[in-house]
Amino acid sequence: MPPFPERVFSGVQPTGNLHLGNYLGAIKKFVALQQTHECLYCVVDMHAITVPLPPADLKHNIREVTAAFIAAGIDPQKHIVFNQSQVAEHAELAWVFNCVARMGWLNRMTQFKDKAGKNSENVSVGLFAYPALMAADILVYRATHVPVGEDQKQHLELSRDIAQKFNNDFAASIAANGHGDAFFPLPEPLIQGPATRVMSLRDGSKKMSKSDASDYSRLNLSDDADAIAQKIRKAKTDPEPLPSEVAGLAGRPEADNLVGIYAALKGETKERVLAQFGGQNFSGFKAALVDVAVATLDPIGTEMKRLMRDPGHLEGVLNQGAARARAIAAPVMSAVKDILGFVR
Repeated sequence: MPPFPERVFSGVQPTGNLHLGNYLGAIKKFVALQQTHECLYCVVDMHAITVPLPPADLKHNIREVTAAFIAAGIDPQKHIVFNQSQVAEHAELAWVFNCVARMGWLNRMTQFKDKAGKNSENVSVGLFAYPALMAADILVYRATHVPVGEDQKQHLELSRDIAQKFNNDFAASIAANGHGDAFFPLPEPLIQGPATRVMSLRDGSKKMSKSDASDYSRLNLSDDADAIAQKIRKAKTDPEPLPSEVAGLAGRPEADNLVGIYAALKGETKERVLAQFGGQNFSGFKAALVDVAVATLDPIGTEMKRLMRDPGHLEGVLNQGAARARAIAAPVMSAVKDILGFVR
């Protein structure tokens, strides 16, 4: 397979109430990758409509994710920030990939089973075919690296399978059209850091989620300093002091979660955190966690609120980003049509 220029693509669904898990699991990584890669960061609004969402909420949420990207430190001038629905090539390539992917592959996707539950006969076809659109999101830019959380790793593996099958099925046409022995790269996951999966502040066995009935289960990016402090102080713990080694966190999900959050916010390992706080009770550790969480999140929330007061600016960022994204995606889609044998 020929070498492909390194390019990062990732996205965030505009489903509302961005929280600490979104920041640590995705947005913080997006910011860091700007220093080393060409990056495209997408508000994946077409994915958001796989489940019912009022149009006014969707519009607000698209702006909110865009504001979060910028407030956290993503530079939309140096890199590309856009919303998916403005680049039609995502949908075009998704249909091609629907015809490349196999039903058996999609049936194995655990996220569909989790989201559909016992109601799988009544959910949208879009929710089932979501991973093929995700593959198109990545491969329409021939992206080589994708920062993802653990829960999306299976979908990225499917993207690699789809790319490989396309390359194999159309190998002769790919070569005949001057693209060598492979048209699509096999994108690599970028999963790193001590808190790739942030858990609920009320139950360390459950992922932090906007859908949790208790607002005390999560730190929202819109929370002010007082709310952040109160939620951390009330976060569930156990009666034992913090261990001095990571092995001592086994079987202590709430302790493990809080240590992981502190480590991720500080850019340290859990080992270093426990070397500092091991043997201490949670009251002292929570005070330190409040300090680092407020220092990190409060400025982001403040800037998000400021940006949200200027929707015209946010939409301008998205429009400019979409034009730049289309400049990459359109030639890729044109080449795919030639490879497939479409008459243009």
